Amino acid sequence: MTSTLLRQRGLSLVETMVTLVILAFGLLGLAGLQTVSLKNNQASQMRAQATMYGYDIIDRMRSNCGAAHAGSYNISLSASTPTGSDMVSGDIAAWRNGLAALLSGTGSVAVDSANRQAAIVVQWDESRVSGGSSTHQVQISGALPPLTSCS
Repeated sequence: MTSTLLRQRGLSLVETMVTLVILAFGLLGLAGLQTVSLKNNQASQMRAQATMYGYDIIDRMRSNCGAAHAGSYNISLSASTPTGSDMVSGDIAAWRNGLAALLSGTGSVAVDSANRQAAIVVQWDESRVSGGSSTHQVQISGALPPLTSCS
């Protein structure tokens, strides 16, 4: 009777190996989850920065609302960045250069003066995050002050 009790004490090598395999798969799953989490956090940061740049150009237009109402800030996604020395060209150039440097992106502005609305589109390349060709856009709408309050 005592000889059978002695044989059943402790873990066998097979039980130890099965435990290690299960633990390894669990750790691999956690590593994969961490990788996906890091990618999603970086994509979220890029969207937040794109939104910030959208509001930046709206604030620039509010400070120069006469030119904004006149359509001077209107620019399409495919248009080249202006190089002039006036305030509007400087605002658009600084905005576009910031988008290019931070997001590898570009932006467009369309002002509807009758409704006092500015429609901003920020577009950037998210291939660093997704691993392939991936273009994303954020569309932002902002109100401009009435033309009568512009100086």
